[in-house]
Amino acid sequence: QVQLVESGGGLVQAGGSLRLSCACSGRTFSSRAMGWFRQAPGKEREFVGGINWSGGNTDYADSVKGRFTISRDNAKNTVYLQMNSLRPEDTAVYYCAASHITSSDFVRARAPDYAYWGQGTQVTVSS
Repeated sequence: QVQLVESGGGLVQAGGSLRLSCACSGRTFSSRAMGWFRQAPGKEREFVGGINWSGGNTDYADSVKGRFTISRDNAKNTVYLQMNSLRPEDTAVYYCAASHITSSDFVRARAPDYAYWGQGTQVTVSS
């Protein structure tokens, strides 16, 4: 079984930074693409960033490109989201997700590509 636990959320002023962490159980972590999604009040869940299982390729939503960086440490079964230059519109619940096991080492950017989800961590950016 796979379990995901997010941490690192909180309250930050506009222009500040936060780093989210997601710990993943299981020895198959290195065979799964990982992603971050977010859901703001009144809006649908959206893709934020993703990383393939070897860690060599990433993809981001246009709204966060240049400000957010996703990375992973397969030895620690952990994925990170470094968020810089935060804006009030970044306020949302952020979810970590793990893809289905795959032999194709691609970045996944769609919710249906992911099999497991964390409970989410709240990020609030004040103006």
